[in-house]
Amino acid sequence: MKILEACFLVIVITAATVNSSPIADHDLSNEKNVHRNHHRTRRATENEYRRMSPSDRPKCKSGSTMPRPPNEVNTTSRLQKLRALFPAYDGIKAYYIPTEDAHQSEYVAAHDERRVYISGFSGSAGTAVVTEDKAALWTDGRYFLQAEAELDCNWILMKQGETGVPSSTEWLGSLLSAGDKVGANPTLMPIDSWQVIENRMKDKSISLIGNSTDLVDEIWPDSERPAFPNGDIIILNTTFSGKSWKDKVTELRKKMADKNTRALFVTALDETAWLFNLRGSDIAYNPFFISYAIVEENNVRFYLSNKTGRLTPKIAVHLSTGTTGDCSGKTGICVQVKPYEDALSDMKNLNDTSSTKKVWISPASSYAVYSSIPASQVLKERSPIQLLKAVKNQVERDGYERCQIRDSAALIEFLAMLEKDVKSGSKQWNEISAASKLEEYRRMQQYNMGLSFNTISAVGSNGAVIHYSPAPSTNKNLTTTEMYLLDSGGQYLDGTTDVTRTLHFGTPTEEMKQAYTRVLMGAINLAMMIWPEGTYGREIDSAARAPLWSYGWNYRHGTGHGIGAFLSVHEGPPYTVYKAYSVRDGPFAAGMFLSIEPGYYEPDQFGVRLETIVMVVKANTPNNFGNKTYLTFKPVTLVPFETHLIKYDLLDDKQTKWLNDYHAECMEKVGKVLQAAGKTEAYKWMEARVQQISTSGQAFLTANMLLAFCLVVISRVL
Repeated sequence: MKILEACFLVIVITAATVNSSPIADHDLSNEKNVHRNHHRTRRATENEYRRMSPSDRPKCKSGSTMPRPPNEVNTTSRLQKLRALFPAYDGIKAYYIPTEDAHQSEYVAAHDERRVYISGFSGSAGTAVVTEDKAALWTDGRYFLQAEAELDCNWILMKQGETGVPSSTEWLGSLLSAGDKVGANPTLMPIDSWQVIENRMKDKSISLIGNSTDLVDEIWPDSERPAFPNGDIIILNTTFSGKSWKDKVTELRKKMADKNTRALFVTALDETAWLFNLRGSDIAYNPFFISYAIVEENNVRFYLSNKTGRLTPKIAVHLSTGTTGDCSGKTGICVQVKPYEDALSDMKNLNDTSSTKKVWISPASSYAVYSSIPASQVLKERSPIQLLKAVKNQVERDGYERCQIRDSAALIEFLAMLEKDVKSGSKQWNEISAASKLEEYRRMQQYNMGLSFNTISAVGSNGAVIHYSPAPSTNKNLTTTEMYLLDSGGQYLDGTTDVTRTLHFGTPTEEMKQAYTRVLMGAINLAMMIWPEGTYGREIDSAARAPLWSYGWNYRHGTGHGIGAFLSVHEGPPYTVYKAYSVRDGPFAAGMFLSIEPGYYEPDQFGVRLETIVMVVKANTPNNFGNKTYLTFKPVTLVPFETHLIKYDLLDDKQTKWLNDYHAECMEKVGKVLQAAGKTEAYKWMEARVQQISTSGQAFLTANMLLAFCLVVISRVL
């Protein structure tokens, strides 16, 4: 009788399964998101630009009773001091303050955080413009919530990409008059940005003028400003780099000959570090040192800040130079080490109108570099170092995969401990203490050199702030009722890691599961992609967004970025950003490493992001149309996903198979490391998350087999 009852239950379940469809979830009401993301479709007018003010922001409206965020920064005095300098600066009416330093770095030393100082906004992307009576800050969707909190009511928040938001030149054009002047530091602004602003201002008969004196530097008290960076420099031997700096110089000279250039001016800090197989600590989380380089047909010059203190005997030997950086009497390739301050003047000395060969400059260089010699002598083209650096050699690839396994093991061990404590209540963890403890786990790993960025440890509503940084004023406890978004990474001698997992230590809501699953589906879609060589990330980005788009959701950040080998956690040219075009962008190539990181963020509630590092590899396709190589991704981050957040009925068979294969690889590679180290709890934590899931086809087949068996049983009983 029990068998008969069980069979009837199977019949009911089977019928329900056969008649259900993942598409049914689309019927859920999503009006609140549609209304939230609705924007004006018409173009705003200059009068509307002119009327924009801080009072457009909710907390700054007249009579607002909203509490001021604890991380808001008072900038009133700073703006007053800056504006007081306008008359002496050729009578300017406005001033640009970009995020970048002289090397156009994405991450800058604390000493160079001028935009952070003047505005109070600490995000890594944004531009501030200050006029005689207004101040505005432009930033992208990653930072809308953060900027809203940190900016005081002196500032207009310009949300880039949103309908009705003007560019900085449109806004200034509505405020200024013909004959007015706008100031900027050409050392801090990329070539294209300077030229675009200059040309658009000319249309309004407004001049853009540059001066080597930076106005923010003038008002930033030495007592408050961090010192100029002067960290130690280490040598990265070929055990990790896979190639000597001399071989790299030889490669560069071949590239230069192909382009008929006589010199290459190297301005990016990750490029000088890569070129000379050196690593530093001048910028937090990035192993860089402040420097320039000029590679010529017969000379190599290296411009190092605090040359006297940092050119140690070991580094001198490494660079085949004298103890003072002089190449006199040296044979073979020698690096002439010079003071950092000499770089721009030496660049000007490259001016040679008699030569038919040009000087190669990256479009990402500053306008000050570009304007130092006549434009007719300049080849403005992507630095050849970018691609050489992005395509890892075999030594780097092998080291990178080993590094990722160690890092994944550290993260899994931490998560196992964290979940146990949060669920049992045996220890209280908050965003800051959890991030600090994870750093301890990473620092215990072989070859670890610290973190690759400030850990994003975000509970509940803080997770909706895309690049949230835990601070005492916003610190929240981990609980069993809220989502926990953890985005972290480490620097290792053999690689750089960046991994995001979103967790829930209790019972998630259906909306949380819906969001998590659709983000996971997008990540899997992109990971499974196969494409012909020459494809750009922007051309396949939509694969990751499709599961969210179909539900009326999206995210305001790119889907992926390149990542360095003990270099920057963000590295070009591989980027996966929808509809985005950049001078730093380039097609994918085998041997590149990059992230896949779709997300979804529900303001004031939670955020979901899943980030896995992948390597571009050759795909095994039955054909190669166009005689092209076809490429795909191989995951190298090996951390399981949160299984109880997944709505498996939404996944199709291919997505389920990918997830099963990925989890099997996690178990095979990281499980061995955990077992060998005696990490039993971490191993069990992972084991519980890598159980194989039946595909819908397999489930359907199994259900039909059970149904057939039950019908036989029933017929015999009856």
